[in-house]
Amino acid sequence: MVFDNLYLNKDHLNGFDNYKYNAIDTNPLGTYIMHPFWNALIKVTPRWIAPNLLTFVGFLFTVGASLLLAYYDYGFYVSGINYQGDPIPRWVFGVVSLFIFISYSLDGLDGKQARRTGTSGPLGELFDHGLDSWTTVFIPTALYSIFGRDDPNTIQPIRMYYICIMVFINFYLAHWEKYNTGVLYLPWSYDFSMVGLVFFFGLTAFFGPEKWKMSLIGNYSFGHVTEITFYFTTFITNIPVSIYNIYVSYRDKTGKNLSILEGSRPLIPLTVFVSLCLIWVKISPTNVLERDPRIFFMMSGAIFSNICCRLIVAQMSKTRCEAHNNLLSFMVVAILFSVFLPPIELICMYIMALISILTHIYYGGCVVKQMADHFNIMCFKIPYKKH
Repeated sequence: MVFDNLYLNKDHLNGFDNYKYNAIDTNPLGTYIMHPFWNALIKVTPRWIAPNLLTFVGFLFTVGASLLLAYYDYGFYVSGINYQGDPIPRWVFGVVSLFIFISYSLDGLDGKQARRTGTSGPLGELFDHGLDSWTTVFIPTALYSIFGRDDPNTIQPIRMYYICIMVFINFYLAHWEKYNTGVLYLPWSYDFSMVGLVFFFGLTAFFGPEKWKMSLIGNYSFGHVTEITFYFTTFITNIPVSIYNIYVSYRDKTGKNLSILEGSRPLIPLTVFVSLCLIWVKISPTNVLERDPRIFFMMSGAIFSNICCRLIVAQMSKTRCEAHNNLLSFMVVAILFSVFLPPIELICMYIMALISILTHIYYGGCVVKQMADHFNIMCFKIPYKKH
């Protein structure tokens, strides 16, 4: 695949030339536990390893965890009480726990390695946050294999899909905030969720997924409580906090002071994306989400990541965010074909998933190459290119 399309214009590149990282992290877990651990770990990390390589390898461990679970539990049935086949081997959950821990650690090391080697720059941040936006679909779907479907004590695919959407929204909010305020407020939920997942999968490796079928509050199982937690953090904490931070930046004139219409512009593609996904699920003539939830999740994750990456480019370069994403047009076509030709709906979803994933990989590759060429650096190697 040749990455030769120029997605970034002169305004983007000029904006990146003047970009400075500005983030606020008040998370006590990261401040008092994880950062000291990463500070010790970075001391034994070879200086010749490029920060972006750490980022990419960490992402691959997340993908690997998802693929491993997909091999043993493609349809999310295995952990359900009605499943009659072989269970997921407990060592698989242990490996997933290890992979998530490695991925999380490498994600924490890349910035420190960049500062340590003097290779900090906008490409590293874009590369890091862009891949993070894609992991928002791999982590929740991995979690689903613990609970399983077809079980009264767990959640069905449509409600798991709602959880994925909550994760998408929470991640997007942080960058929408920065688009308006110029400051990236790092959410507490990321560190707590990643550490929690490491322990969660680790405990599952020892005790088995059946231990999580227990009721915690009344008739609400662990799966139900987990689902409610995602809704709570989205609508009660994250959304109000994001709106408040943007309001304060407007009030104190510390942000970009955009008009309400321009400040809300990044919400347009996200709203259209979520609406189209839910419309497809709702009117699907063959119940496509139930037939193959994993592919529907993956398709949605690739489209979301592409939308989010374009927002990240806009907020970092201080350019206008795109209000439309071409993948959404393809999605409309897929939905129409599904409605009028129900026998090929599953095929439409598979084609849409393939288009989404390949388009996003191509977009990411082109943007990274264009930025690397602009700054005269190499993405995965130290030292940088010679001028």
